[in-house]
Amino acid sequence: PIAAAKLEKDFWNQIRRWLKISTGLRFTRIESTATAGVPDLCICDKKGLFHFIELKVITANKVGLRPHQISWLTRHSHASAWILIRKQKNTETPAELFLYQAEDAIELANVGIKLKPYLHQIQPFQLEEVFRVITNYP
Repeated sequence: PIAAAKLEKDFWNQIRRWLKISTGLRFTRIESTATAGVPDLCICDKKGLFHFIELKVITANKVGLRPHQISWLTRHSHASAWILIRKQKNTETPAELFLYQAEDAIELANVGIKLKPYLHQIQPFQLEEVFRVITNYP
């Protein structure tokens, strides 16, 4: 398997590059130790609405959501809060992208990506579509 830390960094860099060139979206990477469970990314869209995204990178079907993350996502499931997962088993297979709503956090932690996603893509990713779904919710 590919080193998870490298995959996570690469995933974030790919998203960051796309967000920098997209129009109208402002983003903040959240690395908070003060409040456990807060998602990794906050986006403010053209309308001034906020969207929270928990980023995960996996090499198998299990999604490592920690209890504080599950709690935050569940408490904020009425908001535009999401879980965006990149899965890649090895460098020979194309990566996949899975998008879940916050309300799926408990079941996602239990059954992994066997749970039907809100959106699924195979590399090359169409991040414009992903963020259109996120920013047009509900």
